[in-house]
Amino acid sequence: MRYGKPRNLAVAALVLASIATLAGAAETFRNTLNGEVLDLSKAEVGKNPDAVKQFEKTGKNPLNGDEAAVQKGKDEFLVACAGCHGHYGKGKIGPSLVDDYWTYETNMTDAGLFSTIFGGARAQMGPHYMSMTKTEMLESMAYIRSIYEGKASKAKWLTLEEKKALLKKRKAKPDAGDDAG
Repeated sequence: MRYGKPRNLAVAALVLASIATLAGAAETFRNTLNGEVLDLSKAEVGKNPDAVKQFEKTGKNPLNGDEAAVQKGKDEFLVACAGCHGHYGKGKIGPSLVDDYWTYETNMTDAGLFSTIFGGARAQMGPHYMSMTKTEMLESMAYIRSIYEGKASKAKWLTLEEKKALLKKRKAKPDAGDDAG
């Protein structure tokens, strides 16, 4: 009986350590095609290590909606992506990135889109971890998200408040997409 308290304390300490580890655990990024865990150390971080660190922990791009990052992302998109996805992201050799149809359903999340850019996919979609920094990938993603024309309800990367803001913005522009039909 006298061993009960130390043993209980050891078990409690182990449980608390496990919870702390899970709370600080990073997102797991997987190859779009085969599901293998991606080695994110293969790419340089780039000029915004705080955004990269936050993204790797949460899987949500903190640069979405950041106008400076969107502009940088547009410039990077035109160099690295437009050859296949078109200058406006509407598709060419590669699929459109502005509608709500995704060749790889995981790309509906920021973690999934990053994984496809980082590790590549089928056909001409090669990995970009050697040609882009993680910051550049996040900036390009912010640009891609900014030109989205599909239904707000299908934009899994947006919070409910962000979806409402998108709908409000679209209603203010008569030629913008909406969630009808």
